Amino acid sequence: MQRLTHDPRPDWQAQVESQGLTYHTIEGEIYWDESAHYRFTSAQIETLEQSTRTLQQLCIEGAERAIREDWRNRLCISEAAWKEIMASWERDDLSLYGRFDLMWDGTGNPKLLEYNADTPTGLLEAAVVQWQWLQQCHPQDDQFNSIHEQLLSAWRAWPERRIHFSAQRDAEEDWRTVLYLQDTCQQAGKRASDLAIEDLGWNPGLNRFVDAEGEPVEMLFKLYPWEWMWSEPFANHLPGRCQNFIEPVWKMLWSNKAFLVLLWEHFEGHPNLLRAGFTPEGLGASYAQKPLFGREGSNVHLVEKGQIIESSDGPWGKLPVVYQALHPEVNFSGQHPVIGSWIIGGEPAGIGIREDLSRITANSSRFIPHRF
Repeated sequence: MQRLTHDPRPDWQAQVESQGLTYHTIEGEIYWDESAHYRFTSAQIETLEQSTRTLQQLCIEGAERAIREDWRNRLCISEAAWKEIMASWERDDLSLYGRFDLMWDGTGNPKLLEYNADTPTGLLEAAVVQWQWLQQCHPQDDQFNSIHEQLLSAWRAWPERRIHFSAQRDAEEDWRTVLYLQDTCQQAGKRASDLAIEDLGWNPGLNRFVDAEGEPVEMLFKLYPWEWMWSEPFANHLPGRCQNFIEPVWKMLWSNKAFLVLLWEHFEGHPNLLRAGFTPEGLGASYAQKPLFGREGSNVHLVEKGQIIESSDGPWGKLPVVYQALHPEVNFSGQHPVIGSWIIGGEPAGIGIREDLSRITANSSRFIPHRF
């Protein structure tokens, strides 16, 4: 695993915009950064693929344990949501995608930092934009990236002929992810419509969710966290109808950082896991503190040898937290990469890399392409 630097394409902005990446620059700072890339060996890519497949299986077994041992209170999930989770898991409601965030320097075993299982973004960059970069800049090489093809295949598992796609009205990055997924859904032969989550309605006469035009919503892909869904005014209509959403409600198990504790308890010492607990006991003097439902690296505190070395602000500071062993610093020329390894339809599909001068990956952390 190497980090190589070079000149970007002269027209890189136009190139990535042509692929739909309109947020390549955020508040004057580069987000899509092709002044560098990471190069892997074939063996390293095989390690990433196998580790991703292994982690997916661990999560399946962990979810079964969470339900069997009633982890509802430890996961801070409401009773109404828990009943739906159990029913959804029993039905085996379909899941489209997810992203493991891994720490790795190319040696030893990749370690799981967390599983973005419910509302992961960065998909357009990983599936399409970095592939175009590879084809133009390194056409003789390959990339761990079959995301697009696996999405086309995965959509065919849903029997519904029409799927609505939603996100918050003003969330540009979320909408770019949503519109890309909507496009793949249409390419797979289905009708697709977009719908701001704020416009999701309820028709008491039909006893169904409806869109802004009053049309029934058969299936809704929502880039909106399940824990927020249960706080919405329409939450009282969710019981008995959670099978009409993508991602499935059982993803509340995996997207919850308390699930990291469950994984460690069930698979203690597994080479792809970091020790985790509800207290820092047993972690020594170096650990990461994370809120259960935090997002984009907010409210994370990194403690090394008893001292806070990095900390981030955010709106989740009053939430319950988990503690995770602090991974040794992974540093390439002062940059700290995190590998996002994608699962599509239950199978490994490719990676995208974010890096930052900080050891905490945040919303503004840059996306860097890769090849092997």
